[in-house]
Amino acid sequence: MTLYVLLKYVHVLLAIVAIGFNASYGVWLSRAGAEPGYSLHVVRTIKFLDDRFANPAYGLLLITGVALAFIGNIPLTSFWTASALVLYVLLLIGAAGFYSPTLRRQIAVLESSGPTSDEYQRLSRRGTMLGILLLLVVLIIELLMVSKPSLY
Repeated sequence: MTLYVLLKYVHVLLAIVAIGFNASYGVWLSRAGAEPGYSLHVVRTIKFLDDRFANPAYGLLLITGVALAFIGNIPLTSFWTASALVLYVLLLIGAAGFYSPTLRRQIAVLESSGPTSDEYQRLSRRGTMLGILLLLVVLIIELLMVSKPSLY
């Protein structure tokens, strides 16, 4: 087994972990919507999964992806790699600047006002919209990585 193949294997596993956890958040939140008494536990669990599994996996995806590009002589300026890197930066900005703070605020509002408060409902809608947008960005990155399209 070559270093390239090993890194590619790790890279794919990290993508499965990151995208898999992110995709599960909608299921968790849907279940909490059906049983609002569990909302605080669910949002705390999502924050835990995001901080401890998904986000570290995304960080390692960047590292392994750049390593794969260098080892495999894949130019970072090719359409699919450059596009994915630009989208990755947008993903980081969206996640760190908007999604994570929204989760933190949801937890604080749940602790103080509960799941039926107007503020929590507003934050919940915001978190859902941000989550969908960020997942779409991730899925576009995944499509670029799998299909490797060019402009030619």
